[in-house]
Amino acid sequence: MAKFPKHEVIAKIIEVGLVPVFYHGDVEVAKKVAEACADGGSRILEFTNRGPGAYQVFAELIKWRDTERPDIILGAGTIPDPGTAALYINLGADFIVAPNFNPEVAKICNRRHVPYIPGCSTPSEIAAAEEMGTDIIKVFPADVLTPRFIKDLLGPYPWLNLMPSGGVDPSKEGVEQWIKAGAKALNIGSKLLRKDLIKAGDFEAIRKNVENCLRYIKEARGEPVFLGVEHVAIYATEKVPAEEIANWYAEVFGFSKREGKSSIMVSGPGAGRIEVVKKPEKEVKLHVAIKVSNFEEACRILQERGIALEEPVIKPGLKAVYLKEKDPVGNRIHLIYQP
Repeated sequence: MAKFPKHEVIAKIIEVGLVPVFYHGDVEVAKKVAEACADGGSRILEFTNRGPGAYQVFAELIKWRDTERPDIILGAGTIPDPGTAALYINLGADFIVAPNFNPEVAKICNRRHVPYIPGCSTPSEIAAAEEMGTDIIKVFPADVLTPRFIKDLLGPYPWLNLMPSGGVDPSKEGVEQWIKAGAKALNIGSKLLRKDLIKAGDFEAIRKNVENCLRYIKEARGEPVFLGVEHVAIYATEKVPAEEIANWYAEVFGFSKREGKSSIMVSGPGAGRIEVVKKPEKEVKLHVAIKVSNFEEACRILQERGIALEEPVIKPGLKAVYLKEKDPVGNRIHLIYQP
């Protein structure tokens, strides 16, 4: 059974704009590839049904995902027929991808409320897939059809969610031409998750490739660098501990709490969080975290404006830096990037 609801998977693919594709017969290697992609910012992954025992590797990958990385949306690709689709859906696939369109696969996916992303290369195939309830269409083979195909198709059919696949180049120029043509997401395999890097065990390079590709997608979409307030942090005092403050917000507003080593995060179902810092600060009562879409660009913009920055903290899944300058009332500000 799929872990994520159908509407959530579709929305996340369109929001992130990237679905990396990979296959490896070694479960441990597959785990590391999946983790590198997720840490790079793409928590939507397609594992292809291409090698001996692929479904067995996928089954183990699902078990690992459920216990170790429950944030990853894991789909199965190269699913040409209903029998194979049923197998992977029963193993827990969150979505099904295919190089072709098969109405019988669409029926199975619809019955189980699992997104079906079929490969199509003509307007008639796309129309037929839409009639069978598909929300995202894989334009395949993309390197043959070119970005012009998507641009021309969106003229009469502007509502289509098209995802090119097959030969898509993850470079800045390659990404830009597809996104500006109107592609809602990119489906990229070996050009992004390079076999030489996997063979060498250089999963950090894979993470960086994914992170860079996502940055190119955001830039091509014209997303702003400064996205808004990620969280506001308030500090405990010597008289009032962090737990008491967090409990007050939880009791009054029904917010949930998540405790870490240095702070307690308090949040509701909507956007935005409150961080309650455990260690009291005499000079600072508050800090504001600004969410950014491009960490390096955000730092560059601020430095051009004469704003000095402290030493950044950079690790998988997080980039953050405090401004040396405080706001007019003395609050600290820091930038935060979480892919």
